[in-house]
Amino acid sequence: MNEKVLMVDDDPNLLASSRRHLEEDFHIDTALGGQEGLEKIGANGPYAVVVSDFKMPKMNGVEFLSQVREVSPESVRMMLTGYADIQTATKAVNEGNVFRLLTKPCMPEVLKQALNVGIEQNRLINAEKELLEKTLSGSIKVLSEVLSLLNPEACGRASRITRYVREIAYEMKEPDAWKIETAAMLSQIGCIILPENVLNKIYIGQNLTEEESQLFNMHPSIASDLLSKIPRMEEVAEIIAYQEKLYDGSGIPHDQRKGKDIPLGARILKVALDFDMLVTSGFSKGKALGRLEERSGFYDPSALTSLKEIIGIESKYEIRSVSVKELKEQMILNEDITSRDGLMLMSKGQEVSRTMIKRLSSFSYTTKIKEPIKVLVPLTDKAALVR
Repeated sequence: MNEKVLMVDDDPNLLASSRRHLEEDFHIDTALGGQEGLEKIGANGPYAVVVSDFKMPKMNGVEFLSQVREVSPESVRMMLTGYADIQTATKAVNEGNVFRLLTKPCMPEVLKQALNVGIEQNRLINAEKELLEKTLSGSIKVLSEVLSLLNPEACGRASRITRYVREIAYEMKEPDAWKIETAAMLSQIGCIILPENVLNKIYIGQNLTEEESQLFNMHPSIASDLLSKIPRMEEVAEIIAYQEKLYDGSGIPHDQRKGKDIPLGARILKVALDFDMLVTSGFSKGKALGRLEERSGFYDPSALTSLKEIIGIESKYEIRSVSVKELKEQMILNEDITSRDGLMLMSKGQEVSRTMIKRLSSFSYTTKIKEPIKVLVPLTDKAALVR
């Protein structure tokens, strides 16, 4: 078995005995007490199963496993105790979300059986996580590509901010970054209600009329309502609903949430959205960042700091001029793609996808596309760009 098991106890003799009985069948690691256990998880995790004694000094098993649940939610948690009363069991299940409660002394065969069941449970958890993160995210990406056929301006903006959001979430070490990235990818789908001239005014920084502003303010709730109907997309829908909410509590939606009560993904998304808006309206990246910093109370300080850290993202690319036939996936459009007669086909900032290449190839048979096209190409020695 490749999965690792962590045994935590305050008795070094018991830990040594456990290792002797289990190491032939399991990849065993041990920790003397809860604090050392948390350090082991931080340095060597994740562990498929974490088994803790209940009665330990400074930090008992319930307190330890409750923290394990926070820092390593996929780890299956078990408790060994010689104090197996109903109160201990209830507290362990409710606070530590314990998968098994084993009593001391525990025969090696019983412990081995429990560990096998725990490892299998961990595999199921990881399989479900992979389904959510890869399959669902991949399906959503296809949806965003289909939407790009209907609204290239909105899709271009979503593509740009997704790159910023991805990097900010990585910088902040956010464990559920896929949810935030998915929210960024789909943050603009509500813009399908907006006329093209209104979108153009938004993206170049022109003032909207009162009626146009009311229409624009509706787009997050429209997108959120659409996505909330998809199973397990509730958190993504909530992020999108709060994408225009300011850190001080002002903005939409008009409710009492502010500061860290606003979903983290929405706070990251707001920073990326406003930064992109300034850049596309003509500000340099440095000046755009400075303008954000001047807006007291608008943004989560941590998200803004992370944006400053990754602001050199475009330095990981080089600019090239290519033909439609030379377009490849992972290139990023550095200018709008238009027909010779001025029809917008794809907007600046979109990441080139297989669907886009096929669409442009089809267009080239019937419509003359303005070439060459300026693109940003990932530098081969900057593999960290594609995480």
